[in-house]
Amino acid sequence: MQPSFAASPYGTATRWVLVAITVGIVLAALWYVRGILMLTLASIILVILFTMPARWLIRWGLKRNAAILVSLVLIVAVIMLLFAVSVNSLVDQFTTLATDTIPAGIRELTQRWEEGTIQQQFPFLQQIDVGQAIASASDQITTAIGQLGASVLPVIGGVASTILSFLIIVFMSLYFLADPSMHQEGMIRLFPLWYRDRMRFIVTRMDSTLRGWLRATLASMLFVGVATGILLGVMGIEQAAALGVIAGLLSFVPNFGPIIALIPSIAAAIVQTPDNVLWIVLIIYGVSFIQSQIVAPMLVADSINLPAVLILLGQIVAGAFLGFLGIMLAVPITAIIMVLVQEIYIKDVLGDKPLVIEGTVRTESLPEHGRDRKQFEGNSNFVG
Repeated sequence: MQPSFAASPYGTATRWVLVAITVGIVLAALWYVRGILMLTLASIILVILFTMPARWLIRWGLKRNAAILVSLVLIVAVIMLLFAVSVNSLVDQFTTLATDTIPAGIRELTQRWEEGTIQQQFPFLQQIDVGQAIASASDQITTAIGQLGASVLPVIGGVASTILSFLIIVFMSLYFLADPSMHQEGMIRLFPLWYRDRMRFIVTRMDSTLRGWLRATLASMLFVGVATGILLGVMGIEQAAALGVIAGLLSFVPNFGPIIALIPSIAAAIVQTPDNVLWIVLIIYGVSFIQSQIVAPMLVADSINLPAVLILLGQIVAGAFLGFLGIMLAVPITAIIMVLVQEIYIKDVLGDKPLVIEGTVRTESLPEHGRDRKQFEGNSNFVG
C-alpha cells in the first residue's frame, strides 16, 4: 500500500507559477501573430457569409458541394448586378462629393464663422476658441494617422499589403469551405478527450453567434443606407445616394461609424441646403439609433445579446491593441470572448447552472454531451 502524502504548499506554488508562465508565453505568442489572427477571423466571417444561402439550399435537399457552389455564384452575381446598375451614377456622385461639395462646404463653414453668422445662430459657440480647436483637431488627426500607419500598415497597409491581405483572406476562406470538418476537428483535438464533446458544443454556439451578428449587420447596413439616402434626398441633397452608401458601409462599425458619416453629410448640407443642417444631423443619428435599438435587436433575437457598453469597451480595447482592423472586428471579437467566458469560465469553472431572467429561470446547465452531439450533428461546421 502506497503511503499518502499531503499536498505540499511548495508544489502548489510551483504549479501556479508554471501555469502563469505558460499563460504569459501563450499571450505573447498571440500578440506577435495578432495580424494573422485578424485575417483568420475575417476569413471565417467571409465563410459564414458565403454559407448562409448554402444552409438554406442544403435543407431543401441539395448536396453540400453543390449548395456551396450555387451560393458562391449567387453572391457574386448579385454583387456584379448591383455594380452594373448603380456604379456609374455612384461614381459621379462620389467624384462630385469629394472634389466639389465637401471642399465647398468647408470653405462655406469657415466663411460663416469669420462673418459671425454661426455665432449669432448658436450663442454658446462664442465662448469657444475655434482656431485653437481646429489646430488641436489637426494635431490629433495627424497623430492618429501616424498611429494608424504604425499599427495597421504592417497588416493591411499600402496597396501591395492590402492586395496581399485580401488574397490571404480569400484563400483561407476557400480552404475552410473545402473541408471545414478537418480544420474544426483539428482544433478540437488540442483539448483533452473528456472535454472534446463540450468544445464541439462551444464551437457550435460561437458559430451561431457569429451568424446572428452577421445577419443583423448586413440587414442593418442595408436599412441605414436606404433610409439615409431617401431622407437626405427628401431634404434636397444632390449626392444623397452616395452619402447613403457611405452611411450604410460605415454602420458596420457601431458608435464610430455614424460620426464619420456625419462629416460629408454636413459638408453637403452647408452648400446645398444650409437651413437644414440640424435636420441632416438628426437624420444621421436618428437612423443610427433606430438601427441599433430597434432593427438589430429584432433581427438577432436570442442568438447574440451584447450590451451597448460592452460593444463600446470592446471597440476601445480592440482599437488600442489591434488598430483600425480591431475596431472594425470589435463586435465579433467581443461576441466570441463573451461566449468563451460564459461557457468555459462561468459554467465549467464556476459551475453556474440556472440563469434567472426577468423572474423566469432558464436552464443553463452543462450539456449532456451525447445528446448535444446528436442535436447539433451537422450544424457545428461553418457550412452546416
